[in-house]
Amino acid sequence: MKSATYIAKRVALVLGSWFLLHVAATTIDGLTDNAQPANCLLVLGNTVNADGTLSPRLRGRLDKALDLYRAGISPTIFVSGGLGKEGHYEGTAMRQYLVAHGVPSAAILVDNVGNTTQATARNFAATAQVRHFSSVVVVSQFFHISRTKLLLKQQQLPRIYGAHANYYELRDI
Repeated sequence: MKSATYIAKRVALVLGSWFLLHVAATTIDGLTDNAQPANCLLVLGNTVNADGTLSPRLRGRLDKALDLYRAGISPTIFVSGGLGKEGHYEGTAMRQYLVAHGVPSAAILVDNVGNTTQATARNFAATAQVRHFSSVVVVSQFFHISRTKLLLKQQQLPRIYGAHANYYELRDI
């Protein structure tokens, strides 16, 4: 008969292996950009500082979206985020940044109630249905791409691609 210690070690090994495999798969997927021409770029929000400036993480996401927009990947950018504790709507601040960098306001769709990734996926899916979008490129940090793509798949979006921001912090590990 096997001891409780032996069983506990085996369970820990299996769980640890599953965790490492999950982290590896998420990292590989998130760092493998597969942006294709799509109806829309979906940029997920992040912190807007108390003074109204964008956090470096959010600027990184928007800069990636600008690169994709300028490359002709999509004619439309959907920015999503909620009202941060700092007192600013992320979507509105993101639109202002994009407009200041040459994107026409008419090319930007703002979702100021996407305060979670799941809410953003639902809100984008509703917009996609009304506008007949069948494809999207998710733009966020590498570790956020897989989860967002999964949530969009659950919303029945047929073609979902990803592109990660070129901004990294130690906490990303």
